[in-house]
Amino acid sequence: MSHTEPETAYELGRQYETSYRGCAQCVLAALQDVFDLQDDVLFQAASGFAGGGGLCGDSACGAYAGSIMMLSRLCGRPRTDFADQAGVLFQNFRLVQMLHQHFIDEYGSVICRDIHTRIFGRPYYLADPDDLEKFDQAGGHYDKCPEVVGKAARWAAEIIISEGLI
Repeated sequence: MSHTEPETAYELGRQYETSYRGCAQCVLAALQDVFDLQDDVLFQAASGFAGGGGLCGDSACGAYAGSIMMLSRLCGRPRTDFADQAGVLFQNFRLVQMLHQHFIDEYGSVICRDIHTRIFGRPYYLADPDDLEKFDQAGGHYDKCPEVVGKAARWAAEIIISEGLI
């Protein structure tokens, strides 16, 4: 496995989260740039996953969701084979389970608010302007979530390369 792509994905993910925010889109942008797979529709579809789903925090981490979107883009069941005659669906599930294990090992969860609790000591409800300000003051967009995004991008890149998807 090349060490360049996963590390570049990590750095871009951190940079994009710090600059632009929107964890799912930042992971996708990093992976799209590293693997030269621009897909504006996929990128746009990731918008609502930020902050655990619309900033509510009670859903999957956006970085996790964005990584799953890229894995599924590369190894997912196509509409043209909805019946899954090729057996792609369970191949995809295996890749997502690999990513899931990275999140469990590192953060103990894939849920946004649980990851917040792990890295901040408390969850933040980002839809509330006051809590969002506290999140930012605690380093939310400076170092905490950019690190989560960077790691997610790295893990996804490692899976993509090790599984020969690129």
